Amino acid sequence: MTEMPLLEIDDLAVNIGNEPLLSGINLTVAPGEIHVVFGPNGSGKSSLIKTIMGIPPYRVTSGDIRFEGKSILDFPIDARARLGIGLAFQQPPPVRDVSLSALGKALEIDTDRIAAEAARLGMTGHLNRGLNDGFSGGEQKRSELLQLLLQRPQLVLLDEPESGVDVDSLKLLRSVIEQLFQRDRPIRERTVGGIIVTHTGAILEHLHATRGYVLVNGKFMCSGAPLDIFDQISANGFGNCLAEARIKEKIHDFLKE
Repeated sequence: MTEMPLLEIDDLAVNIGNEPLLSGINLTVAPGEIHVVFGPNGSGKSSLIKTIMGIPPYRVTSGDIRFEGKSILDFPIDARARLGIGLAFQQPPPVRDVSLSALGKALEIDTDRIAAEAARLGMTGHLNRGLNDGFSGGEQKRSELLQLLLQRPQLVLLDEPESGVDVDSLKLLRSVIEQLFQRDRPIRERTVGGIIVTHTGAILEHLHATRGYVLVNGKFMCSGAPLDIFDQISANGFGNCLAEARIKEKIHDFLKE
């Protein structure tokens, strides 16, 4: 019996206002899989992540997003979070009137567990401060991952978790991300899947991600093994991928004639 995918994105098109942002997006994430999205600035990577989470002002104009087989297009953000979808923002907004400690208690997390997870991430002194209020870039990244550790989502969405992070902090964040994706378990026992948006590729070490995609101008232009794609981007930028996509389009148009 085939296991039901965690996430299915079917021919998705997204606008902001009347401006198209994404089109023809197809992606399926099964339990235990990590999919990686690369692309230049402004290509739509963050827009895709936020659309899955249901964050305004992104508006789905066609296609579908299904979580565990059920369309979530009409679900608000909090309902998607309750289903088991969690997002770590690239640049999280400050929430001055809500502390990490209060958030953990709202999630009905044991106080000792909140303290233990915070200590691991060096966030003990931040538990009673306003969420991300006055946090440095590195503290914001650790705060976002702490929230995911407390939530324990089935579908993890990470938007450039390594951006603005120094080498020492990166090692810590990488180990937490491995925990979120259950990399300490045998493959067949992993139930969590997700999507990582990345520029540097540094976060991919030891994760053994499933598949990578290059998003340009709101479309997936090519896909393949994540580390192979990252090596190509590092050596040649996005040129090879765009050239490959143009060839495929010409072949497709030729076959249609």
